[in-house]
Formats: sequence, structure tokens, C-alpha cells
Amino acid sequence: MQCPKCASTHTRKNGRQRSKQNYICVQCGRQFIDAYEPKGYSEDFKCECLEMYVNGLGFRAIERVKKVHHTTVINWVREVGSAITYTSSRSEIPEVTEVDELETFIGKKNKVWLWTDVNHSVPGIIAWVMGDRSAKTFKYLWLIIRCWHSYFYITDGYPVYPIFISNEDHIVSKTYMTRVEGENCRLRHYLARLHRKTFCDSKSVKILRYSIQLVIHYLGYGSVALRAYSARKVEAIA
Repeated sequence: MQCPKCASTHTRKNGRQRSKQNYICVQCGRQFIDAYEPKGYSEDFKCECLEMYVNGLGFRAIERVKKVHHTTVINWVREVGSAITYTSSRSEIPEVTEVDELETFIGKKNKVWLWTDVNHSVPGIIAWVMGDRSAKTFKYLWLIIRCWHSYFYITDGYPVYPIFISNEDHIVSKTYMTRVEGENCRLRHYLARLHRKTFCDSKSVKILRYSIQLVIHYLGYGSVALRAYSARKVEAIA
């Protein structure tokens, strides 16, 4: 048995610690055990918890099922969600763009709006912003989607859109918004805090943002991006 401090092999047994054999180094007096278990949760366990989260379970539901404290799961969502730089998995520029707003809450009364943008012909959210329901918030999304120079932009009749979209390019019709409304319904289905009737609610704008980034990545790529976060963490340490 070798001492982990001075590398001496002159050691002897020194009782047991939590059912494990304890040793002491005769040369330097360091006490140690023969094998240490890694601290914390494994990546597989974290993946399971995060996948449960992006499949409709709330933090406390995960706590009840997996026996891990809900604040630990919140920290994982914060860490992984903040590491995601969202880009669309589709490279084509949409010829027809659909835009819509999704309402949710911070707490019980403070409304927050998620503005989502999709390609009329391809599944998946390709751009989004979060804020109030004003032109100031939509302007951030418009700066992204106007660069595509789509032939048409389909929206509902909300008066903010005509401020930015010219009449000849603008189609106001709920009938042709099935793609974006379907994507918004998927967000509500997969994220517990977006359910219409639920005890789950958002306490923080940041956690809501990270949660949306996480679920959009999951729907687009089929993973919770834990490996990408771990690789980025290793690079930061190095």
C-alpha cells in the first residue's frame, strides 16, 4: 500500500472508516483508504434527469423519482442551458417564414412572451427571443429574420408586425400558421413550466431562458447537450 502524500510503502492498518479499511503512513502520518469513490453524480444520471425535465417533468417531480434535490437539477439546467449556443440544424433559408408569440409567466402574474420563428416548410424553431409583447422585443427577432429576405412572412393580426414587415411581403392568416403554432404547442408539451394548467412556474427569467434553450436543442438534436457542456468545461479548466 502506497501513501498518496509521500509515496512511501511503509504503512500499516489503522482501523476502519465507514466500513472501509483505513491506513496510516508511518513516515508522514497521513491517513488514507485504499480506494476512493468519485464524488458527485455520473453523467448518465445527469442525462437521465435532464431528459426527464425536457420530457415534461418538473424539478420536484424529478426529485421524487430520482431522489436528487431539485436545486441540484436546477443547477444542471442552468449550467447546460447556458452553454448552448443555439443554431438551427437546417442550413436552408426559409422562403416563407412564420412568426408567433407564446405567453407564459414569471411567478403567477408577471407575463413574459416568447416570440418564435419557423420555416414554413421545415419542422423546428430556427430563431426566438423572449421579453414583453412590444415592438421593442420583436425588433431583436426582426433583425435576425429580415436578413433571410423571405418571400413572405406569415403572422397573426397583432399590430406590432406591420411596423416592421411591408404589406407586399406580409400575410396575415391564422390558417397558414400551423407550423409555428405546432412548434409552440410542442414547447408547451415538453416543458412543464409552459403547460397551461400546472403547478410548475418560473421564478427566474434566466432559468426560463435556459430551459427553453435546452428543450429546443433536445427537440432539434435528440440530446440534452451534456457532453458538449462537459467538453467546454474541460477546455475552460485547461
